[in-house]
Amino acid sequence: MTKAEQGELLRHTVDTVGKVGQPGEQIQKVISVGMLSEGWDAKTVTHIMGLRAFSSQLLCEQVVGRGLRRTSYELNPETGLFDPEYVNIFGVPFTFLPHEGGQDGPPPPPTPKTAVEPDPTKAQYAIRWPNVVRIDRVFQPALKLDWARVRPLELDAAQIAQVAELAPVLEGKPDVTRINRIELERLAREFRTQRIIFETARNVFDQMKHTWQGSREVLLAQLVKIVEQFIATNRINISPPLFYQDDLRRRLIITLNMSRVVQHVWEAIRQENTERLTPVFDRDHPIRATGDMRTWYTGKPCERTRKSHINVCVYDSTWEASDAFVLDDSDSVAAWVKNDHLAFEILYVYRGVVRKYRPDFLIRMKNGDMLVLETKGQDNEQDKVKRLYLDEWTQAVNAHRGFGKWHAAVVRNPGEIRDVLMRHGTS
Repeated sequence: MTKAEQGELLRHTVDTVGKVGQPGEQIQKVISVGMLSEGWDAKTVTHIMGLRAFSSQLLCEQVVGRGLRRTSYELNPETGLFDPEYVNIFGVPFTFLPHEGGQDGPPPPPTPKTAVEPDPTKAQYAIRWPNVVRIDRVFQPALKLDWARVRPLELDAAQIAQVAELAPVLEGKPDVTRINRIELERLAREFRTQRIIFETARNVFDQMKHTWQGSREVLLAQLVKIVEQFIATNRINISPPLFYQDDLRRRLIITLNMSRVVQHVWEAIRQENTERLTPVFDRDHPIRATGDMRTWYTGKPCERTRKSHINVCVYDSTWEASDAFVLDDSDSVAAWVKNDHLAFEILYVYRGVVRKYRPDFLIRMKNGDMLVLETKGQDNEQDKVKRLYLDEWTQAVNAHRGFGKWHAAVVRNPGEIRDVLMRHGTS
């Protein structure tokens, strides 16, 4: 065996410490030179012993830092805080932080944890999915909207601050004796209707220009026209009616909700003017799978699974526990997994901010179709935006034709999941 092969074998062995069926399965202790100062990511370090000379305080900090990574980020239900975790360090001259717990006796025993990891004996239940980093859209050259199909934008003046008070900060605290009051109606006077139209069109333009295949000047002109029509139509409902009837107050509410107006127009344009959706995959990891999940530990309730590649399912609610039981029991389900620490994420934009949406379950049906399942009692505005992006994700992946047929569904109550599974299992 060459030195390169020996090095690769050693690296693979260290990377699989404690994993069943892997070269590092039986290893309990690791003695290394230099590894702890080079960013080895181990969350289960409980003891560090320095058997070398330390030439700098920075090196001491790096070594000690490897033992300060938490094994669990679950909150204690009684205190609402993280439980303390400890690492015993010997032979490392590090005195930056005071030692905790020495006056009150030994620390309490840690809460029992369950290792959550892929089960190699259940590899037949492995699930794979495309790792989509974004979705490119090809738009129609001539944008148009059917205003009868565009849902109204609901704005409530009672939920919007119309007066702001500013005060200078002295020694970290506001000086309430020097408060200046700002009436936001001045903002509405400055933002004439035409300026609102151009600002909204510009923000939508910024989101479309990267994939627009025609003239950008033509795109901007079309967006200005669409936004102008949107502002002039009855597609914006403002309550109470006084704010809708008064032009100044109407401009104020629209100005203070600019991000919502932009998102509303952007969603309407996407839905009616997209000719083709093209998924763009992660260059380094275009496909992810349940087997890629790294072992993690939990103190939450969990049960072993039958049809999931992951050894246990962690329950965050009784509803999830009920769903897991149904998924294991259903004749329509070939395999399933709870989307927990799997890195299955769908990027979406809400009020101008890019966010990550993590649906609850991934399911492979007996007919070979894939189902992304979400359990949700009631939807708010943000949840509806998530659904739109999930629908786009499934459309783009299905159009690619390289990952089978994907569906998305939402379960509104615990008793509905069987009907959803039966419907998608026979389609």
